[in-house]
Amino acid sequence: MASTPRRRPHLASSPFKPEPEPVIEVFAVDERVSHDSHGLGRVVSVDAGGVTVDYGDQTLRVPSPFAHLHKL
Repeated sequence: MASTPRRRPHLASSPFKPEPEPVIEVFAVDERVSHDSHGLGRVVSVDAGGVTVDYGDQTLRVPSPFAHLHKL
């Protein structure tokens, strides 16, 4: 199973512009972040598939791409 869904190829004859590739943020260990559901936290570890964030009362792994995770 792929980690991200594959996009359909853009046809050259299509009248629509292709969607731009999403920019995936790069996080570093000990960086402060904010999550839309979980609130403020600190990055504990970083790997290719996501980041682990400590929110104080719980530690969660947030998979890439980080749709709801923002740097502070």
